[in-house]
Amino acid sequence: MNITTITTRAGAKPKRKRVGRGPGTGQGKQAGYGHKGQGARSGGRKERGLLSEGGVFPLFRRLPKVGFNNFNFRTEYQVVNLIDLEARFDNGTHVTAALLEEAGLIRDAKRPVKVLGDGEIKKKLTIEAQRFSKSAAAKIEAAGGTVKRLGEQPRKKFIKRGPVTGKLPKSDEGEGAKPEGGKKAKAKGEGAAPEVGAKKAKKKAEPSEGGSKQE
Repeated sequence: MNITTITTRAGAKPKRKRVGRGPGTGQGKQAGYGHKGQGARSGGRKERGLLSEGGVFPLFRRLPKVGFNNFNFRTEYQVVNLIDLEARFDNGTHVTAALLEEAGLIRDAKRPVKVLGDGEIKKKLTIEAQRFSKSAAAKIEAAGGTVKRLGEQPRKKFIKRGPVTGKLPKSDEGEGAKPEGGKKAKAKGEGAAPEVGAKKAKKKAEPSEGGSKQE
């Protein structure tokens, strides 16, 4: 076999359709473009997309979806199960992403790794990964191994708190304590200035120096 004997399969290369060559060609007098107008012009017959509604305000803008989707910005983890770690590594091994790549458990050591708890583990391993499932971490530590979490860990966004119980503690300030203004507050009856009405009543009750006035 050589290059001169290689041919294309039937139907792989469709025959070229030559239009606009007169009514005798079988393609129509106007070649399917009709009479004058935008559709007969160059570039005037661009196919409109499925979202186009012919000048009407499109439905996807009239009824927009509300919310946020993190699909394009998600973090994709390379998954490793405990059953694979138990089969591939010896007791006491320090398992890193480079060793996982060498063992064929992950494709790229630079991408993040997540360890899941499928299977059982009896070997004492020290495992480094970005994420661990709760069951995987519990099984590794139960076997005497160590879990090392790499990178920044997710934070709890919402912390559920119980109702506040109890009363606020009372202040230790007693009588005669200085208020915020700085001066010491005087208690009633201990050198405090009498009220204006009390002053007038006292003055009326006191007799004059020359005795009581006789009519």
